[in-house]
Amino acid sequence: MKGKVVLINFSFDDLSSIKVRPAVCLTHPVGVNEHIIFALITSIIPSDLLDTDIIIDVNHTDFTLSGLHKASSIRLDHLITLRRSIVMRELGRLSLETQEQIIEKLYNLLRV
Repeated sequence: MKGKVVLINFSFDDLSSIKVRPAVCLTHPVGVNEHIIFALITSIIPSDLLDTDIIIDVNHTDFTLSGLHKASSIRLDHLITLRRSIVMRELGRLSLETQEQIIEKLYNLLRV
C-alpha cells in the first residue's frame, strides 16, 4: 500500500466533520488491525507553502500516475492512522522519487 493514492473518509482536524478525500499511504499495513499512516491530499494549494507540502500539479511527473484529477498538495503536516479497511478505493500511486521526497520531508519534520 505504501506510495498508493487512495480515497478515504478523512476527518477535519477539529473533528467537526468527515469528508471523502484522497490521501497517500505512507506505510504498508501494520499489525493485526492493518493500520496505515496516511497524509492528506487537498486540491486547495496554499499560497504560503509549508516545508512539509508537496505540490502535484499537471506538470508534475506523477500527476497522471497518481490518479488525481486536479492539481493538489500533499500535506505532510496532516497525518492520520486508520485501518486498511477504511480505504474506499485506489486512485493511483506515487513514483519512488516522490516517495523519497516524502521521507526526507517527514524526517526533517520529526528530527530533533
